[in-house]
Amino acid sequence: MSKLKSYVADSYNELRYNVSWPTMKELQGSSVLVLVASFIMAGIVYLLDASFGQVMKLIYETF
Repeated sequence: MSKLKSYVADSYNELRYNVSWPTMKELQGSSVLVLVASFIMAGIVYLLDASFGQVMKLIYETF
């Protein structure tokens, strides 16, 4: 049990005093970047899906 208490105390101290947390401005900038990248990736996946669907439709109509 003392190992668990020591682990929790060490983890708390590490998070409280040694981790460098981002500022609110850095956090907002990173969030916007992730949001934009997510929309771009979603658009690419949509275009690939739609084009693959059209190719498959042509193949199925041929046979």
